[in-house]
Amino acid sequence: MLWPFGSTWRPVRHRQRDTVDLRWLSARTWTRRWYPQGIDLGTWQGRRTVAVTWFRQRLDGVHLASRVTFVDLERSRHLDVLLALTDEEGELRPAPIHAGGLAWFGDRLFVAATGRGIWEFDLGGIRKVRGAVAQRVAGSRRRGGRTTALVAVRTRVHPVALRCSYLGRVFADDGTPVPRVLIGEHRTDDSGRIGEFTLPEDEGATTSSGFVEVDRFAPAIPRMQGVVRWGDRYFVSQSDDLRPGTLWSGGRDTLRQDRVPLPVGCEDLALDPDARLLWSLGEHPWHRVVRGIPFSRLGIDGGRTDPSPRRT
Repeated sequence: MLWPFGSTWRPVRHRQRDTVDLRWLSARTWTRRWYPQGIDLGTWQGRRTVAVTWFRQRLDGVHLASRVTFVDLERSRHLDVLLALTDEEGELRPAPIHAGGLAWFGDRLFVAATGRGIWEFDLGGIRKVRGAVAQRVAGSRRRGGRTTALVAVRTRVHPVALRCSYLGRVFADDGTPVPRVLIGEHRTDDSGRIGEFTLPEDEGATTSSGFVEVDRFAPAIPRMQGVVRWGDRYFVSQSDDLRPGTLWSGGRDTLRQDRVPLPVGCEDLALDPDARLLWSLGEHPWHRVVRGIPFSRLGIDGGRTDPSPRRT
């Protein structure tokens, strides 16, 4: 699959905040039909890529579809892949999930399905669909015209004894990825919990297990939206409606508010050891941004600290 032509966003270095802000150069910046939620980094066709999940809804709030957008960080080209499942008749249906967070491991994409565990999608088996099937999986009722879409199909559902509002990656303090994820609960009060789990075996393994819990704690932070861990240090995002979000950082039992502000309507978090950035994003129309915060601002030592993306 080739990257489509055209620019998705323009990188902007904000000197005052010392951050990298990526803003959508399309209707994605203001539409009320699609909302960005989760974020993670990976490699797609040999290129460093950021993945952003979206859910689609009617204006009355009824959920219609979900997708993931892969954006080449060097060239700002993007690829939309719809998330789907197969029904009892083998027909493709849109994945009815909020997609509040994701964790990307090779061809395995784990997506938070609030209240219904973690759903796994196969990026190695992406298929192209056309016509009525493409429109159905996209949650569209438009008639006429030619429609083509790429689709990633759900392969497994992993039950988890948490609400599964979001999930994030775990890295050792030298930047080595750890085969674990953090799964958390968004609550309006301070009862939300965060659990750490080992990854399930691949579907082709001789033994099969789901996520195995190794730790759980309740940081007493309302409206948590994302979590990641770097060594022994956790980072948690907290939303505040139409005000800048709050970043909490510290040890498991010593989380404190960080002075670095998160985007308005902040959502998920993702660690980027290559560019030495902590990424977050905002979901509200006209406030949508994907923001990279340098590790140097967060007190993470070592490595390259210049967060400016390379332009080609």
